[in-house]
Amino acid sequence: MEAPNGLIVYHYPFSPYARRVIWYLQLRGLSYAECMQPHIMPRPDLSALGISYRRIPVMAMGRDVYCDTRLMLRKLEERFPQGALGATGGEQRAIQRLLDRWITDGGVFMRAASSMPPSLPILQDPKFLNDRRDFVGRAWSKEAIEQGRPESIVAMRDAFDLLESTLLADGREWILKTEAPSLGDIEAIWPFDWLVDMDGALPGEVISEKQFPKVFGWIQRFRGRLRRAQAQAQGSGSKAVKVDGEAAAKVICGASFAESGGKIDAAEPLGLALGTEVEVWPIDSGSSHHDKGRLVSLTWDEVVLATRADKWEAEIHVHFPRWGFRVARASASASAKM
Repeated sequence: MEAPNGLIVYHYPFSPYARRVIWYLQLRGLSYAECMQPHIMPRPDLSALGISYRRIPVMAMGRDVYCDTRLMLRKLEERFPQGALGATGGEQRAIQRLLDRWITDGGVFMRAASSMPPSLPILQDPKFLNDRRDFVGRAWSKEAIEQGRPESIVAMRDAFDLLESTLLADGREWILKTEAPSLGDIEAIWPFDWLVDMDGALPGEVISEKQFPKVFGWIQRFRGRLRRAQAQAQGSGSKAVKVDGEAAAKVICGASFAESGGKIDAAEPLGLALGTEVEVWPIDSGSSHHDKGRLVSLTWDEVVLATRADKWEAEIHVHFPRWGFRVARASASASAKM
């Protein structure tokens, strides 16, 4: 088999981060394959590619694999420029980028996640709770969520209010005053939509359509555009192709590389040379899972290392953003295992 457009997305439906990438592909009308993953570790489909990274989603484009949704969206914009959703003007690009930073690094998503009601069925599963404890590196329990929820709801109310009283205050349909949803909308909407869709997450007397009609209207318009895009994909036969891990790995290992490596930016402060054995890991969540391999490329905004899918005797290039990730020379013990 072949992956449509050479794209395979590893994800599970409940992942709010995965929605960002899936929404982007659907709004663009870009066909892709998807390899569904368990919502807790282990994920042998990714381990088979020599990947330790534990966050979802992960996206393959040919024999290159991309980690972190911000990097994925940037690569999709570059690979498929005709009909790209990203802003082109300086002010709009600034708003789009600031929204990305505000939601992810400014704590909005963290507050959204800690607004989950403890009664959710998934929070009754000890395996899920243990998995998330490993993921965040600290205590993660129904009791901790219950204790922190009031503070998080206050923070989310502030986030709803910011959008209601600033960007959406003038009655615009879309964040960047575009005619259709843009990348700016995707950057901003995902944690709000996720919470609105979650039973019991938002107390109606605090956050509802009554208090924030513009934000809720924006969410409904966005959902309507998604439904339309999904219906068009269904009608044209270009809906996502489902593949299992074995098939996905065969496609990836048999493909060409989507990008050439071999670049290190001038004055790179780490002082690493191409071919050095390195390890890369996120510095916020999932930080106990380090990916190790030979350095293929190192620029101001991206690091690429080579891993190996042993079963298929194929080299895979794994890409990470520099923002939010740490790059270091692999330890002697790690190098001995590679």
